[in-house]
Amino acid sequence: MAAKVEILELKRNSGPGSSWDKIVNGAVKIERRLFPKHESLARSFEEELRKKNTGLLYLELDGEVAGYVMYAWPSSLCASITKLAVKESCQRQGHGGSLLRAAIQKCRERKVQRVSLHVDPLRAPAMNLYKKLGFQVDTLIRGYYSSDRDAYRMFLDFDAD
Repeated sequence: MAAKVEILELKRNSGPGSSWDKIVNGAVKIERRLFPKHESLARSFEEELRKKNTGLLYLELDGEVAGYVMYAWPSSLCASITKLAVKESCQRQGHGGSLLRAAIQKCRERKVQRVSLHVDPLRAPAMNLYKKLGFQVDTLIRGYYSSDRDAYRMFLDFDAD
């Protein structure tokens, strides 16, 4: 039987005792496994989500959180992809692209003009995904992740309607 896969939005009015806890805990578990401690939002994940103009889309696979994308739109001019992560056992199946496209669509609906993100230039699969979806390299930021790890700032501009 085929697995049931859905991309859902974490609702702000969800609170303790609702699915909020299960979703946030599932995302934090992925966060801890995939990102080094100094890059992880695991300790502040819920706090980040409670900020105004922050959203989370998550991939649900057979009732479990298998990936997520966190994004923020501080103004109508720009938005940023804060985190994109897919559980290791679910990677290389198109889920990251689906999550990113869904977040981009949410930004379009908010009439944002530019979406930006940061990525380690050595993470080839991530770089390829972002380029495939139209992101362009803006600049290299030396020491972004740590003293010996840089990041590209990338952007995707939307045409003015």
